[in-house]
Amino acid sequence: MSDLAFFGVSHVDFPTTSLPRALAFLSSMGFSQKRAGEGFIDVDAHTLSVRLVEVRKVEHPVTLRIQVSDVEAAVKKACASGATVRYEAMRTPQQEIFAQVQDRDGNSLVLWRECTEDEFDHVPELPKQMTWEPDADALLKLLLKSVPALFRALARRRVAKNAEHLAGRRNLVTREEVIRSYILSSAKITRYRNRAPLVAAGIDVSRYEADFESD
Repeated sequence: MSDLAFFGVSHVDFPTTSLPRALAFLSSMGFSQKRAGEGFIDVDAHTLSVRLVEVRKVEHPVTLRIQVSDVEAAVKKACASGATVRYEAMRTPQQEIFAQVQDRDGNSLVLWRECTEDEFDHVPELPKQMTWEPDADALLKLLLKSVPALFRALARRRVAKNAEHLAGRRNLVTREEVIRSYILSSAKITRYRNRAPLVAAGIDVSRYEADFESD
């Protein structure tokens, strides 16, 4: 049996005709130099290392895909370090925002981030196993708008699952199950935050004090 082991990707080679220029380019993305040697510089790109390799002529440019919090701001930083824009920031069908810039050697950076649910061009469907009354479906989608986009997918799954649990053998989810599940799916200490969205949706929350107080 072979003792050969593969430990994963350690570096991506990034050819360049100017190490200082390439280092400045990647440093604009917040990456930092790790070590250097004859004809190379290793850059810490957080998830792996990029090895800047100095060559006379770049014959095979590379593309790095870099996740950022603000695509437009990242493009400006890259351009300030000498990059040129190949593609302005745009939305993809996969609900991502991306742009592409290129350095003087022809290497490219794809700068991207995922869209938040607030930016989606559609409202995600509820993960339903049972039959839902239309107004129950609409109510939950309305209530979920009050949940921060970062946590909304988790809340959608949790509230929908609990609503169907409350529906039980009837196999039909109504507004009543949605309201109770929306309350009960939160920890007791934070349930008070659910009052305002319910009131805004026209719900008499005084009818559900037992749910707000239950353990």
